[in-house]
Amino acid sequence: MRPRIPLRKRLLVRLLVATVLIALCSVGATAWLAVQTTTRAIREEQGQDLADDMRILAQLSGYAATHPDWKGVAPTVRALSKKMGRRIALTASDRTLIADSAPHGTSLPPRAAANVDPLHTDTYTEPGAQLSGLDPRVVGPYRLTAKERALLAKLAKARQACFAQNGIDTTITVTPSGRPVLNDADGNNANGDVPEQCADGKLNTPTATETRALKDLTIRTRTCLEQAGIVDTYPMFFSVDVADKSLGSRYVPGASAKQGDTADARRAQTCTDNGRRAQLDPYVAPVAELFLGGGNTTAPRFDVSPANKAKVVGAAAAVLALTVLVTAVVATRLVRPLRALTEAAQQPPELHVRVPVRTRDETGILAEAFNDLAERRERMEAQRKAMVSDIAHELRSPLTNIRGWLEVTRDGFVEPDPALLGSLHEEAMVLQRVIDDLQDLAAADAGILRLHREPVRVEDLVDQVVAAYRVSADTAGVALTGKADNSLWLAADPVRMRQVLGNLVSNALRHTPADGTVTLTAWRDGEDVVLTVVDTGTGIAPENLQHVFERFWRADQSRSRRTGGSGLGLSIVRDLVAAHDGTVEAASEPGAGSVFTLRLPNSPSPEGD
Repeated sequence: MRPRIPLRKRLLVRLLVATVLIALCSVGATAWLAVQTTTRAIREEQGQDLADDMRILAQLSGYAATHPDWKGVAPTVRALSKKMGRRIALTASDRTLIADSAPHGTSLPPRAAANVDPLHTDTYTEPGAQLSGLDPRVVGPYRLTAKERALLAKLAKARQACFAQNGIDTTITVTPSGRPVLNDADGNNANGDVPEQCADGKLNTPTATETRALKDLTIRTRTCLEQAGIVDTYPMFFSVDVADKSLGSRYVPGASAKQGDTADARRAQTCTDNGRRAQLDPYVAPVAELFLGGGNTTAPRFDVSPANKAKVVGAAAAVLALTVLVTAVVATRLVRPLRALTEAAQQPPELHVRVPVRTRDETGILAEAFNDLAERRERMEAQRKAMVSDIAHELRSPLTNIRGWLEVTRDGFVEPDPALLGSLHEEAMVLQRVIDDLQDLAAADAGILRLHREPVRVEDLVDQVVAAYRVSADTAGVALTGKADNSLWLAADPVRMRQVLGNLVSNALRHTPADGTVTLTAWRDGEDVVLTVVDTGTGIAPENLQHVFERFWRADQSRSRRTGGSGLGLSIVRDLVAAHDGTVEAASEPGAGSVFTLRLPNSPSPEGD
């Protein structure tokens, strides 16, 4: 019995609820946008220039980066306000006023535009952007002395001259700490590829000031690293990035003892960042909140009259009613075929029920897919039953023979002579061949068929197969020949390819009468290598040609497994060729013979021919 779907879980109810909610939200949002505006707020929003805001933030962040407090910021705030035509106010985190360009007593805007915190925000590296990280203008104890600046400037000019002698044009840029950097014509750091005669190691070596600061940073960071348990993994050696682009990469741990340990690297960088911020904190002004615009009056709002309110409510109600009606009609038409699909899917699986397809929309396509699935399932079930029956048939006869002979031998009716043992061994080999074939097919179906590819000369492959089946061919009175160009190569598993060609050749020998011929040929066709197995045997009827690669299929169902094989050889050929990115085809004319054609990707000769 089909379980009853609760009302709240029905698709129709869900569609109705979702549509009503969307309509309500749409109507409510539209009404809110229509009435929640003021002329002053609109003018201020339209008049704001984001680029000006970022310039204000960048300049105040630069002030905080180079001053330990905000005591002298008032003239800067007034000058910025006059230049930008905006009200600018700075407050502490508790809203204590630091500086304001507006008259005293003017109320602040309701929300701060940004936080001024150069230890966590970078407005210097990329103009017009607010990046996460440290502002490079925060140099603190890393600021070079005048003597160190003069020495580094001299070294930078000497290196610039050396670069010029090697045909490299550079410019000298002084970073906030006072360290000079050589940049190439593209503005990138030129120290990444220094000519050997210019690499004196002096310009990029930390100065005494930087060395003292780095030692202090090492002490501050070591405790954190020890708590993280990585003090031995990351030795505390620090260096200075001469590009000085951002503090995020300026002072980093030295070479790791465990390259590639990204988790330890992240923890080490976190410890370094925390230690660096603690080291630079005394040199930076406290975090401040930046307010832009605003005033001491409340912006006027548009008023809605009672009549207009009634119109808005009536229109919203009409929209909701129409939405519910349309949704109910559409949802009912949508749910009806889904119910039919559900009822068909709940029928007993052996019935393989189909559903009628009445539309060409997504639901109709789903119904067609359901019918196709039911048809494939019915076909696969029939194939499964046939395959189980075939496997049982293939295994039953040798097992029955083995069991029968063992029982009569056990009862003393027959002596276990060599002939009997040889017969039992032959029956066991039949079982082994069937099991091996099934194992290969199962591996191919599961996608775990292992191939050990290597360069294989096609001529050698053909010769090996012909030699392997020469005795069988001579015994059957069939002429077996092979012919291949010695310049053909394949990137293939030689064992599996011999199995493929062996299955085709043995199959051809079984179906070719005495005085017939079986020919194995290989040649190049464009980017492919084509191998053919041609016989002059009985051939295959046209109605049977499409089944030759099916499992356990034989053209003559009356043939035994000894004369007709297990019916798995050609299936294995198809799967192994597909695993080698190739194709196999069969063509035949009854009474004239058959042709099996393999087409595989050509491989260049490893000998360089």
